[in-house]
Amino acid sequence: MDLETRIRADHPLRVIRAIVNATLKSMSAAFDALYSPVGRESLPPERLLRALLLQAFYSIRSERQLVERIAFDLLFRWFVGLGVDDPVWDATTFTKNRDRLLEGDIAHRFLAAVLVRAQVKALLSGEHSSVDGTLLEAWASTKSFRAKDGSGPPADPGRNGVQDFRGEKRSNETHATTTDPDARLYRKGRGKEAKLCFMGHALMENRHGLIVGALATRASGHAERLAALHLIEPHAGRAQRVTVGADKHLTLNQSSAISTGC
Repeated sequence: MDLETRIRADHPLRVIRAIVNATLKSMSAAFDALYSPVGRESLPPERLLRALLLQAFYSIRSERQLVERIAFDLLFRWFVGLGVDDPVWDATTFTKNRDRLLEGDIAHRFLAAVLVRAQVKALLSGEHSSVDGTLLEAWASTKSFRAKDGSGPPADPGRNGVQDFRGEKRSNETHATTTDPDARLYRKGRGKEAKLCFMGHALMENRHGLIVGALATRASGHAERLAALHLIEPHAGRAQRVTVGADKHLTLNQSSAISTGC
């Protein structure tokens, strides 16, 4: 079976795949630097990045579900670069290789390389943008959020022992999680529950609503405004005025600083 003949000629993924393949070809030297000269790992980074795009396009919530979808979906196999009978990698292998790309800053370079392609650049507007942030819930359990000085009642024995923290005042100044030290206790707004989390930030151009910049930070009351300044800084070196929209979590003074910085 020829997968190329099973995908309709006007499918939107055809255009995206052509852009992605050209970008990946230009990054071949960067991929080679990540691996031993005697050979690459079982999961080529080109296929991994294509798979991550599918995960974002189709809102697949886990790597395990993504691998399962690639196994039976001909469209997904075609986009990733697998044949009909090619074996699909294990979800654990996928996760480990994905982390390697993130540590090597390959994912960020891939996004930057896509944005400068002629077909994509024509869709982007640098005059009007929007910034926004969201909470990324950490994998750390609230049971691991313990006092830094070692005080407090010990947890019950066992892998998932019970811990009673009722009436205990806990904050990021006095407590920290023992399994994910970078996670912070934070709540999105008044009346919302506090969770161990990080913050994700995105910069979007307003012509077609495309994301042109993204990053993750520790959760804090200042993280969103600082991330906004960091994201728009590469777009500030121009003669004409640039406008940036933000939500109510950025105060008037902060929004003015962003506008002046542009």
